[in-house]
Amino acid sequence: MNKKVSLGAAICFMAIAAAVTFTITMYFSLNIFNSKIANVAERDEFYDKLAEIDTIVRNNYLEDIDEDELMDSVADGYMAGLDDPYSRYMNQEEYQQYQMDNAGQLVGIGVTVQLDESGYILVNSVEEGSPAENAGIQAGDLIIKVGDLDVLAAGYNEAVNAVRGEEGTKVTLTIRRNNEDIQVEAVRKLITSTTITYRMIGEDGYIKISEFDATTLNDFKNAVSDLMSQGATGLIFDVRNNPGGLLDSVAGVLDYLLPEGTIVSATNKKGDTRVLYESDADCIDLPMIVICNGETASAAELFSAALRDYQKAELVGTNTFGKGIMQTAYNLADGSAVSLTTDYYNPPSGINFHGVGLKPDYEVKLTADQELNLANLDENSDPQLQKAITVLDSEK
Repeated sequence: MNKKVSLGAAICFMAIAAAVTFTITMYFSLNIFNSKIANVAERDEFYDKLAEIDTIVRNNYLEDIDEDELMDSVADGYMAGLDDPYSRYMNQEEYQQYQMDNAGQLVGIGVTVQLDESGYILVNSVEEGSPAENAGIQAGDLIIKVGDLDVLAAGYNEAVNAVRGEEGTKVTLTIRRNNEDIQVEAVRKLITSTTITYRMIGEDGYIKISEFDATTLNDFKNAVSDLMSQGATGLIFDVRNNPGGLLDSVAGVLDYLLPEGTIVSATNKKGDTRVLYESDADCIDLPMIVICNGETASAAELFSAALRDYQKAELVGTNTFGKGIMQTAYNLADGSAVSLTTDYYNPPSGINFHGVGLKPDYEVKLTADQELNLANLDENSDPQLQKAITVLDSEK
């Protein structure tokens, strides 16, 4: 039996539906409007307070004001107020250095370093033919002074920056070796960084990746190709103490290794997720192992996670650092920039590792002495590398 609805009832239903739609729309619109008004009010309050401070200072401060330094300090303070260790302001000089670092270029002495537990600068490796090698600096040395700058008093980051400078200028370093302090002098020069070192260990190809920058992908491909031409039947990737680097660099390396599929996605503050990089079907068909530790961070963790997600490699070592957020650099009109945390980035599994890190499939710890002397360990003295070799050989 068909039931007919009268014209009046239909019009009534349409009016009710329109009213409900209008009410819902107004509700969300008012929420958005109120939120924007609140943001405007907060911003006005911020500018008013800053202007009030500026007026007091300009009317009462005893000394002259360095306007450039003041502006840089205000910008630096704003970014510091976010309480995010990864977001920062860079003045023109710092931003230029940031761009050079990403390009794999720097003016320095040719060493890779890390923060030692003593608070001094530990030299991990010295590039062949570098100013550091010419000055007699060796892996395992501690840099305790840069010129007259005491590393402990200045802090690690400031001291490392002090090692850098203008090309052709000299830097005097006080190094500690076997409890003896030695003063050396090196001439700074423009150096193209080497993030890849490799060699054969038996039938296994070993590749150490110290960072992911603009030079890494090409050097990595050459290393893999050379190792395979030497008869490598498996690959060991060492990303211990690798702090990360450029997302497009690690994505390129992973594309070279992985089959077709997602490499990395990003999730913003609204919860929206988008794919950033995908891999093509070409891949390297060899068993692989990744060695990692607590200083394996950011892009190096993505590298490790992606290989495991595709079941291309297992992880050996200790739990990784746990940095799964990405920073975006925004240029400012005067040549400075801000680097701002903008997204979570996710490995192929979609499971973000920020604040958690990656748990290795085979946990192998080093002693404190082994950690300190990591740069000088090899397959005869490095328990983590030894385990990686054992696992890799069992998978062939």
